[in-house]
This record gives sequence, structure tokens and C-alpha cells, in this order.
Amino acid sequence: MAFDTRLLTGVGVLAAVTEAGNFARAAEILGLTPSGVSRAVARLEARVGVRLFDRNPREVSLTEEGRRFHERVMPLLTGLDEAAAEAADAAAVVGGRLRVSVDPWFARMALACELHRFLSRYPLLSVDFSTSNYREEMMASVDVAVRFGPPDASSLIVRKLLETRVVTVASPAYLERQGEPRSPHDLAHHEALLFRDPQTGVPFPWEFQRGGELVEIRLRSRLVLDDPSVAISACLAGNGIFQSLAIGLAPFLSRGELVPILSEWSEELFPLYAYHPSRHLPPAKVRAFLDFVQEVAAGL
Repeated sequence: MAFDTRLLTGVGVLAAVTEAGNFARAAEILGLTPSGVSRAVARLEARVGVRLFDRNPREVSLTEEGRRFHERVMPLLTGLDEAAAEAADAAAVVGGRLRVSVDPWFARMALACELHRFLSRYPLLSVDFSTSNYREEMMASVDVAVRFGPPDASSLIVRKLLETRVVTVASPAYLERQGEPRSPHDLAHHEALLFRDPQTGVPFPWEFQRGGELVEIRLRSRLVLDDPSVAISACLAGNGIFQSLAIGLAPFLSRGELVPILSEWSEELFPLYAYHPSRHLPPAKVRAFLDFVQEVAAGL
């Protein structure tokens, strides 16, 4: 059956009357006369075969059938608005100032060396780039935030970028001095370098996964750190064993500066997410950055 375009017009009037509360205010919003709005509503009611509004001299309200109809059609109107905005925005130039806050480990090990490609791709765009692994007020004065760990329950829009393995490493000098642990429980007899969870302020517990088996080890340590780069430096210097994200470790492992231990227990995955303020359609510069970070992540 051919689509009746008058139905779409009537739905638009329905939305305006529902929001305004009466025909007169809806008429002002739509640039019509009150009688024109009334006739449009009457045509729509005739088209769908039910009474959509209860009317009195001062206001109108949706009937039960009208409420259900309104709930069904409003997402469709929103989708049309978004499709139109997206089509218009596709031709827009990505430019202006983009403010981002990125986890320091991902920034150093994966993103910083690729930013020249992003800036070359969008010559009218400038980037204000900061690093932090803290979640509290992470969206203050920024357009996009990138953080490791499960997403928070919030009104922010969340986009998963990647998952990386969690690996346990030590320097050859440390292993020569202290020996290599053969099971997760052997770590009780070793020096551990602990990393403080920026959300809770306490060190992350160490988890080991193998074939569906999960072992959680809580360790005491004389050295707790909140910067993964410092932790890796301490590990390279032989201060202890460190449990790290696999991203960025390949050069240290290939040169033999770090040695993976308990590799058969390294099935744990840790996610990286991007956040931006809740809105149906983020600005072109935000979408461009999210797509680029996803591109970088896919190549890791």
C-alpha cells in the first residue's frame, strides 16, 4: 500500500499539540492557525480511526489510544530528525577545537604516535589533549574521555574500543634473583608492584584465568603506584613483578627486558571505552575522533 504523506503531517501536528497542551500554542509553534491545527488533528483521527485527544475550552489531553499512538510514533519522528541532521552534518567540515582526556597508558603506548595522522586528516581541527586515569569528573571541560575498565552507570554515551589481555611480567634480573613463580599462589613469596585503582583508591587485586578457572590473589606490597609507566620502569629495574595490560609491552618483551610469567593463566581481558555527553548525534569532530581511536585500536 502506498504511503499516505498526510499521515506524517498529522503526526507532526500531534506531537506539537501534545507538547504545547492546546491547539492555540501548537498553532504558534507550527505557524498555523488554531483552526488549521484542529482540522489536521481531525483528519489524523479519521485516518487512524480513533479519537486521539480529549478536548475542553482551555486544553486538550491525549486519550488512552492517543497516548499509545504517541508513544509508538515519537521514536520514528526522532529518527527522521536524526537522519536529516546526520545527512546535513556529513557535509560539514570537521574543525574547531576538540578537548579530549585519555588514559595515560593508552595515550603513551598507542595513541600519541598516531595523532599526526589524525591532525593531517583534519587540517581545520585543533586538539587539546590531556591524560588522566581518574573517572571522577572526567568529562569536566572535555568533549571525549577514554578510560580503561568497565563502564560506569551514567547518562554518558559509551563506545567500546577494544579489549586487551592482562599479563604478568618481571625483569630477567628479578627472576634470576628470586626465581620464577610456577602458580599464582607462589606470588605470596614474591615482591609485587601494585597499581592503585583510580576509582576506589585501593590496589587492584590480581586475577588469573585459565580454561574458565578464576583465581584471585590479594597481595601485600611495599610499593603501590598510580602511574603504569612508573610501574613498568620499576619492574624493568628489578623491583618486583607487575601485572599489566598487554598494550605497549611488545617492545620490552621482544628485547627481553621483560619476561612474561604464568602465561597459561593470562586469559583475563580488560576493556577500553570512550565516553561523550549524552546526545542523539554528537558533533562531527567528536565522531571523527571516536572513529580514529577505533581505527588505532583495531590495529593493535
